[in-house]
Amino acid sequence: MDSLNIIKKEGYAIVQLNRGKVNAINFQMVQELNKTFQSFKEAESVKGVILTGQPHFFTAGLDVIELYGYDKATIKKFMVAFGELYLSLAKFPKPLIAAITGHAPAGGAVFAITCDYRVMTDGDKYTIGLNEILVNIGLSEDIINGYIFWLGKGRATQYLLKGTLMNAKEAQEVGFVDEVCSMGEVLDKAEQQMERYLQADSQIFQSIKSKARKSWLSQLGNNAEAELKENLAIWWKPEVRTRMKGFVDRLTKK
Repeated sequence: MDSLNIIKKEGYAIVQLNRGKVNAINFQMVQELNKTFQSFKEAESVKGVILTGQPHFFTAGLDVIELYGYDKATIKKFMVAFGELYLSLAKFPKPLIAAITGHAPAGGAVFAITCDYRVMTDGDKYTIGLNEILVNIGLSEDIINGYIFWLGKGRATQYLLKGTLMNAKEAQEVGFVDEVCSMGEVLDKAEQQMERYLQADSQIFQSIKSKARKSWLSQLGNNAEAELKENLAIWWKPEVRTRMKGFVDRLTKK
């Protein structure tokens, strides 16, 4: 895997996002994650998964610089694959924990939504949340419903419309992060929680997880075709492309 490091532990696996300094999400990473989680879903030896990143960056979100240059066929394939990954992670039956080692805006928060437990490094400079409205990227109803599942409808709606980003303690206060600690402790805390999860009977864990998420999961994918069409139209909208180009130019100069 070019963009992932897979570490096998006793009974579980750690999937480390490993694509440059900021771990930006591109088509290749999405494809590798899809393949990895499909294999882990079926593997009896993998009873749970921890998803983590690099120091300072869980993931900065979508690689807008690369995605901006995709042609119409490629961006459509990317959107389909990203949607499939989100559904796969949200429906992953085994324990799934996010060890959030730094910044986790936009796509980073999307990954975190799908997890059962989230440990995040402390510090005001590290933020998490769905700020897509500020970077001119559409959001699917599936992702919005996941955010609502954890934050509640009113707060999630306000945060989505403002593009609010939270530090770890703020995210903990609203129930989006479960544990806050120093960066050096993040993975250890995630592994400790995984050990606790694995003490439960796997069938009971999966049954409770499925029932607890039923109202959310039952809606997943219901409007996929219409939403894909809408998001593609937004992506190629001239005004959006102009604003996105400005955003890309600013990123490129950094």
